[in-house]
Amino acid sequence: MKKILLATVALVAFGAAPALAADLAARPYNKAPVYAPPVPIYNWTGFYIGGHIGGAFAGDNSIGTGVTANSDGKFLGGVQAGYDWQFAPSWVLGVEGQYSWLSGTNDAVAFTVVGQPGIYSFSDNQRGLASVTGRLGYTWGPALLYVKGGWAYADYKSSLSNTVLGSISSTSSQDGYTVGGGLEYLFAQNWSGKIEYQYYDFGNVDLGAGFTAKNDQHVVKAGLNYRFNWGGPVVAKY
Repeated sequence: MKKILLATVALVAFGAAPALAADLAARPYNKAPVYAPPVPIYNWTGFYIGGHIGGAFAGDNSIGTGVTANSDGKFLGGVQAGYDWQFAPSWVLGVEGQYSWLSGTNDAVAFTVVGQPGIYSFSDNQRGLASVTGRLGYTWGPALLYVKGGWAYADYKSSLSNTVLGSISSTSSQDGYTVGGGLEYLFAQNWSGKIEYQYYDFGNVDLGAGFTAKNDQHVVKAGLNYRFNWGGPVVAKY
């Protein structure tokens, strides 16, 4: 009986060995997929605040026939705030307000007029420029190329006086318009930098005694913005 039992166990073990060997055979090796970093997703929608520096240059600086005021450039610095809305895959619409302080802006010129007494003196002190503009841009990746335009305000004081006639006129503060454009670039999740050109036109200033002065400015500036990204992530998060 014992021999029969041992023979049965041996037979079962012998029969199971091939099946166990088949289960232990090497399985085919599948190579792991190559890691690909996530593609950045850029979204310009949201509020932002920032600052800028640059230079301002007078446009038409003529006062009268043969009389020209100083046209040296002026340093400026200021702040801006706005909101952008990316309403299509490649289009951005926004609004922006900004103010720039100008330094070293006291331009003066003395001149005489044939047939008139005394010496005339014209002084122009540009102190600040403000604007509220709409903005339309085309974006590809992290870059935004845009144009802008809207209302502008000049904080200045222009005066004309004569050594014989005394003070003839004095004007300050004037509304006008501005147009411009620029390029902005998202270099981090919440930060963008820009370069921008704006032209400000405030019309002619009546100085009296038959004299007028054109009040306009060409401005070139570089700026930095902090973006809150409340409208969506600037880059994908994983």
